[in-house]
Amino acid sequence: MIIPVNLGSRSYRIIVESGALDTVGARLAELRVGSRTALVSDAAILRLYGKAVGRSLESAGFTVTTVEVPAGEAAKTLAVAERCWDALLAAGLDRTSTVLALGGGAVGDVAGFVAATYMRGVNIVQLPTTVLAMVDASSGGKTAINHPTAKNLIGAFHQPRLVLCDPTTTRTLSQREFSSGLAEIVKHGIVLDAAYFAEVERDAAALCARDLPVVERIIGGSCRLKAGIVERDERESELRHVLNYGHTIGHALEAVTGYARFAHGEAVALGIVAEARLARRLGIGSDETVARQERLLASVGLPVRAPAIDADEVLAAITRDKKARDGRVPFVLAPRIGAFQLAYDVSPDLIRAALRELGP
Repeated sequence: MIIPVNLGSRSYRIIVESGALDTVGARLAELRVGSRTALVSDAAILRLYGKAVGRSLESAGFTVTTVEVPAGEAAKTLAVAERCWDALLAAGLDRTSTVLALGGGAVGDVAGFVAATYMRGVNIVQLPTTVLAMVDASSGGKTAINHPTAKNLIGAFHQPRLVLCDPTTTRTLSQREFSSGLAEIVKHGIVLDAAYFAEVERDAAALCARDLPVVERIIGGSCRLKAGIVERDERESELRHVLNYGHTIGHALEAVTGYARFAHGEAVALGIVAEARLARRLGIGSDETVARQERLLASVGLPVRAPAIDADEVLAAITRDKKARDGRVPFVLAPRIGAFQLAYDVSPDLIRAALRELGP
């Protein structure tokens, strides 16, 4: 499946295809970029896919410098970015060169941030190997590192030249990591496409069994939905806020637990549950809309309850949300499956009440 992202001079393609990693060299050559590349990844992913990607690049005439970063959120620090800049400089990369991010969302975020800032911007190609990265972090151009007080607070918009999603890589994921990525798929259905949500409901068992044709189709559908939003709102002025459904509370949950208790998708799933219940308290969402969201999240192995959440700490973290406008934090809410609306100035008491409902 080839999904175009039409952004004028910054347009690119998302390719969702089994075996896509083996084609990266030939596809990069089609873009007529410089011959020097830097492959950014963590040790575990390099052991799985580094040689194959390197061979593909070298067979197409590219020189490859491998830059290893820590796994997970530990990669998204200024110190790691600085080490990457140093490695690119030592390898002689210039503005015609390409950084390739091979791995999950954290690798994509830090590699994208490095590419956006090195020499004021070099090419970035995203090679996501997790469900989460394929359907969310790899496309759209949002790059970032974390600040101790908030996730993804330091970053830049820098669109990739190409995104290659190889669904076969999902078979090497742990169950927790695979399920985590499904939160973004569910999110896309809830706020963007009722038919797609119903498709995921119908195929939930096959998806969780990692039936490859189903995984490829569902990932492709999710990428298509996100691409449509990015095309209409590249820099998150308002419409693109829809992609943050579940994230306003989800990111806050991650921050107050030190990015250690929840995987990202688990935090997003809990954020979806809380924000669905918040919508119901505001008279926006119905009981059935809330119930369908929770049923699907649970059916794909995601949490819908979390004990011992400090509501006041979560509220404090929400105030630091980077989507705030003049101190006002927007909540994306779903009045029904396949629709969304923004709500500002939501009462802290209502947010506390929704957070309490996450308890057992």
